[in-house]
Amino acid sequence: MKLPTVVAACLSFLAHGVASESATTSRLTLPVNFKPPQVFKNTNAVHLISLEKSYAKETVNVVIENISPKPQQEYYVPFTSNRLAHVGGFEVKDKKDDALVGFEVEAVEFDPTSDVQYFRIRLPVPLASKAQQTLGISYYVLDSLKPMPASIGQADKQYLAYDFSAYYHSAYPTLKQKTEVKLPGSDAPDFTKVSAGAKEFPTKQGSKLTYGPFETEIPAGVISPSRVRYEFTHPVVYFAELERDIEVSHWGGNVAFEERYTMYNHGANLTTLFNRVKWAQSQYFNPQTFALKEMKFPLRVGSEDAYFTDVIGNVSTSRFRSSLREAVLEIKPRYPVFGGWKYPFTVGWNAAAKNFLKRASGDTYVLNVPFLEGPKLGEGAQYETTTVRVLLPEGAEKVKYFAKIPSDSITSAVIDVQKTYLDTVGRTVVTIKSRNLVDDMRGRDLVISYDYSFLASLRKPLVIFASTLSVFVGVWAISQVDVKFSTK
Repeated sequence: MKLPTVVAACLSFLAHGVASESATTSRLTLPVNFKPPQVFKNTNAVHLISLEKSYAKETVNVVIENISPKPQQEYYVPFTSNRLAHVGGFEVKDKKDDALVGFEVEAVEFDPTSDVQYFRIRLPVPLASKAQQTLGISYYVLDSLKPMPASIGQADKQYLAYDFSAYYHSAYPTLKQKTEVKLPGSDAPDFTKVSAGAKEFPTKQGSKLTYGPFETEIPAGVISPSRVRYEFTHPVVYFAELERDIEVSHWGGNVAFEERYTMYNHGANLTTLFNRVKWAQSQYFNPQTFALKEMKFPLRVGSEDAYFTDVIGNVSTSRFRSSLREAVLEIKPRYPVFGGWKYPFTVGWNAAAKNFLKRASGDTYVLNVPFLEGPKLGEGAQYETTTVRVLLPEGAEKVKYFAKIPSDSITSAVIDVQKTYLDTVGRTVVTIKSRNLVDDMRGRDLVISYDYSFLASLRKPLVIFASTLSVFVGVWAISQVDVKFSTK
C-alpha cells in the first residue's frame, strides 16, 4: 500500500475519533421501570461459547425480525449485573454484509439495583417492518473461569468451571436456537444436562458440547442456568493493570515504548508450599503445568534496546532476538507463577520513528502504533485496566486520535500537557484508559494526528543552546570578580 493511501486511511479513522470519545464519556440513563419494547423476535439464534483460552469468548449469530408496524433501530442485549462488570470487547457486525458498518454500542443505565442490565445496539439503518437482519454479536467475559477445586497439589490436574445459560439470554422471544460450548480438550467430567421433550442435552463430540437445537419458542428473558467443569492445563493469566507509555521524538527519530504490568495467575492455588526440588525434577519431562514459566513478546521488526526488569532487577532472565524477519523479547520470571501468585514487571524497547510516524501534508503528522501489544501466549491473557499514554513532541497542536478497540471498553480519553526535561510549555500527552481487554486485540491501531511546525521543532535546541550559553556567561562573569584581599 502506498504512503498516501495509508495516510488517507488513518485520517479517515480520525474522523470517527471524536464520536468514539464522546460515546465513552457518558451513558444513556433510562427510567427505572424500563423494559425493552417488544418490537423484535429472534427467528434463529446460534450461541457459541469458546473456553479454549484463559477467558470466555461468546458469539451470538442471531436472525432478528421487526414485528412492529414501524421501522426499528434499537436492539437490546441483556446481562446480569454481576456479569456485565466482566464483559468487554462488545462488537456487532452484519453476518451477511461485511461492508455494512456503523453499529453503535453502549451500556445503558436505568436501575443500579436491578439484576438485569443492557447493552443497546443501534443499527446503521432502521429495520423495516417484517424485515430481517442477521447480527453477529461477540464479546469476552473476563475473570469468569473459577478453579474447582480451588486448591490442588503442585503436580495435580487443574479444572475450571464456567457458568452460562443453555438458552440464549435475550430481551426478545426466540423461535429456534442452539448453544455450542467449545472446550480446550475432551476431559469434562461435569456439565449440566437439560431436557427438551423426549431429548436430553447436551450431546458431546470430542471437545464440543451442543445444547439443542431447541425447536420450541423461548420467551423473552428466560435462561437455563448451566455449568461445565473441564480440565485446563495452562495458567490463567490475568493482568490487573497495564501502564503503557509511548514517547515520540522527532529529533532522535525514535519511538520509545515502556510497559509496566501487574500480573496474577487466577488458576488453582497450591495446597502445600512450593517444592523447588520437585519442580526442577519435573522439568526434565516437560509436563503440562498450570504455572507460568515464560513469556514471549513479539515486537515490530527493527525494534532494539529491549529490556526487562522486575521488582528486584534482571538477573539473566530475559533474552532479546532481533533479525530482518522478527524481533522477540523472551522473559522468564525468577520463579514459576502458580495460582494466586503475583508477579509485577516492566519491559521496554526503542524503535525507529519511520516505522510508525508519517507526514501527511505540510506540518501534519500521523502516528500509527498498536494500542495493545503484550505477551503472545497460547492460553491467552486478559487485561482488567489498561492505560496508554502517548507523549508527543513539545509544541504539537491540533491533536486528534482514534483507537480501533470497541468503544464500550474505553472508560476515559484525555489530552493534557506534561513537562519533562528541558521543556518550556510542556509536551502534549494523549491518555486513554480502557477496561476488560484481551490479547485477541493485540495489534489494533491507535492513530493520532497532530501539527508540528518547523519553529516548534527548534524550541528544544534553542533552549539547550540558550541554557548552555547562560552557563558559560555566568561562569565567565563570576571569573571576572576580584575576590583577593586588598593590602591597603
